[in-house]
Amino acid sequence: MYASWEWIPLLLALGIALFLRPWRMLRRTELLTPLLASLVIVPWVWAMPRLHTMPLQLTLTFSGIILLTLGWPLAIPVFRLIAIISGLLAPAPVAQLMADAFWLGVLPATFAMLLGALVRRYLGPNIFVYTLGRGFFTTVASVFAAALLSEWAGYHLPNIDPSLTTIAHWLIAWGDGFMTGLLSAIFVAFRPQWLATWSDELYLRSS
Repeated sequence: MYASWEWIPLLLALGIALFLRPWRMLRRTELLTPLLASLVIVPWVWAMPRLHTMPLQLTLTFSGIILLTLGWPLAIPVFRLIAIISGLLAPAPVAQLMADAFWLGVLPATFAMLLGALVRRYLGPNIFVYTLGRGFFTTVASVFAAALLSEWAGYHLPNIDPSLTTIAHWLIAWGDGFMTGLLSAIFVAFRPQWLATWSDELYLRSS
């Protein structure tokens, strides 16, 4: 069962993001590549549990890497578009699409933004803090925290013993973390212009 209250935090986050004028980020035309990649690839991943009968209805969120590549203001409307496109690929009730946008995208990305700021503040800006701290550990913690809150809100995995749900979310959070950490390290090395949250002057001066 899906609730109908997710539209409230979704609208709040979208309003804040639009107030920050995320379209200005697209002046950096290099960000069009990760933006289009997010809209092409991630909807299929989010729709996968509805496209196939999966014994474990879990999926990677991609929230961490989308946050790092696009920045929070631009990532928020992109998560909504991803949910809409996933609904076109595999039809679902509007309430489920809103829940996906919130629990898989907006909430973990917001957690990751806040935790990432704390990591940079207390560990200092350098390349290892960015790739390991913001890319890997922050993603694991953010995705898992969002999953725990979804459990508390009453969302449980179908056909899975509730006592195993937390373990399943913990494992998939590590998958998200490994993917985000790996991609962030590759992008820092070969395509730093694809990372809206990366700055050579900030992160390389103390490396």
